[in-house]
Amino acid sequence: MMEETKKVEESQNNPLKQEKIIKLQKMRELGIDPYPHNFDKVDSLKDLKEKLKDLEAGTVTEIKVQTAGRLMTKRPMGKAAFFNIQDEDDNMQVYLKTSELSEIDQQAFSLIDIGDIVGVNGFLFKTRKGEPSIHTESFKVLCKTTEPLPEKYHGVTDKELRYRFRHLDLVMNPDIKKIFKMRSKVISSMRNYLDNKSFLEVETPVLQSIYGGAAAYPFSTHHRALDMKLFLKISPELYLKRLIVGGFEKVYEIGKNFRNEGIDRTHNPEFTMLEYYEAYTDYNYQMTQFEDLIAYTAKEVTGSTTVMFDGKELNLSPPWRRLTVYDAIKEYGEGLDVEACSADELYEKVKSIDPGYKGAKTHGHLTMEIFDHFVEPKIWDPVFITDFPKEISPLTKSHRDKPNLVERFEPLCAGMEIGNSYTELNDPLDQKERLEAQEALRVIDEEAQPMDKDFIHAIEVGMPPTGGVGIGIERIVMLLTGQSSIRDILFFPTMRHKN
Repeated sequence: MMEETKKVEESQNNPLKQEKIIKLQKMRELGIDPYPHNFDKVDSLKDLKEKLKDLEAGTVTEIKVQTAGRLMTKRPMGKAAFFNIQDEDDNMQVYLKTSELSEIDQQAFSLIDIGDIVGVNGFLFKTRKGEPSIHTESFKVLCKTTEPLPEKYHGVTDKELRYRFRHLDLVMNPDIKKIFKMRSKVISSMRNYLDNKSFLEVETPVLQSIYGGAAAYPFSTHHRALDMKLFLKISPELYLKRLIVGGFEKVYEIGKNFRNEGIDRTHNPEFTMLEYYEAYTDYNYQMTQFEDLIAYTAKEVTGSTTVMFDGKELNLSPPWRRLTVYDAIKEYGEGLDVEACSADELYEKVKSIDPGYKGAKTHGHLTMEIFDHFVEPKIWDPVFITDFPKEISPLTKSHRDKPNLVERFEPLCAGMEIGNSYTELNDPLDQKERLEAQEALRVIDEEAQPMDKDFIHAIEVGMPPTGGVGIGIERIVMLLTGQSSIRDILFFPTMRHKN
């Protein structure tokens, strides 16, 4: 564990902490409430700075201020002091003359420390050096803290500390807030795009008796009252399709999925997914809609469809390139023609790449192992990879021209998959056969789809031709904020227990 994290965990014995607790006790002895119930914060610091931006240095205004924030610096100067407070969007200098304060305010000010949250009443002025400032007329303690903040001028750089104690990261590195505000804007922009196209936002169960909709190992739990095993949702797909069967023609969900898998720079066991389904469309239609949605979101969030990621320019403007799985392997995989190879030949190729491979030996599974090795890391600007092997796509309609393939696309960008889409399978006999084949595979592939008879029943009732799309929200946020690790755009990434 890094040194900064150790310091945080050892802070119980920190003499600075004991000193803060003594000051807290003194406040109470003086009749100062260190934790008042509320404070009417009228002004944000960002708005106050805006009011002063066009005024000359040395200007004193009559603009009254009532604001609050966390004390980040404190500079006593005899009978006066300067200190800085920080709120959600900005920070600002505050000037205080002790002789202008009431006796109780003077006592309160003498007992505050960096990190405490305070309320200030006063008026605006600009110092002779042009610094926007507040002249204090009254002062109130809003929260007396007992935990010392990390040393201000070094900030918080230890990633272990930043992820485990995100609250400290946000206090000490306030620019981080901009990333999370952009994340929120990504989600709201996508929601607005779909709402404007008359999609209906819905919710599907997080606890499911049968999981499905993706190749993933689930988390499980036990429901005591029903005495049954339940699984956390790995995908909303099978439930959203039931709604299409029921007569809704455009539905979407933005929600958490849970997959019991490894953690790396693009994977977290708990993540946010947008999935939408649209009756009477196919994957060709959804390709155009997908690139339009991402371009719209990029413009809304960043003002442009060109962004910087990992130090390189990334162009998200439509139209995106289309490339089949087979052609992509030929182009990026040393000219290998997997379509002309037997499953045995592909198996030998996979073993040369990964001697420990223990997955399924079907032509389709081996093809995708080769694809993942040669193609995905080499894609930069977005490309739609299309026409996947049937064996790995049990919920996808067969290709209209190539019966061993399915009508599916995955958009790849900056070396990672950012979504998935199918022309959805609505032939109940074909769907049943595919899920039965998946059920048989579960002996060697724990991520294969289990049989879901209720879902089969829904398809038997009848689902119109449908195009479905899934988008990994975190990966879009990574691209638009220039963050190369998923942990930097999750408030609380999954962490190993600190002990």
